[in-house]
Amino acid sequence: MFVAEIHVMPLKELLDPQGKAVENGLHNLGFKTDKVRIGKRITMEIEANNLEEAKNIANEACKKLLHNPVMESFEFEVKEV
Repeated sequence: MFVAEIHVMPLKELLDPQGKAVENGLHNLGFKTDKVRIGKRITMEIEANNLEEAKNIANEACKKLLHNPVMESFEFEVKEV
């Protein structure tokens, strides 16, 4: 059994309205922040025979469902449990 930790973020070239709203809110509260970006964190248990197979499953899941390639990028880490 393996666990994948997947991070999906808006592409850097695109405006992130949610991140901008949070950044403005933080400024209003007195925090000095810049370039706030909001993304998703997905944790997924994977049944696979080995680490390489688990990484392939996580990668395919990201490509086919978990991210929008037009607007988002993804990265992941897979660990054995």
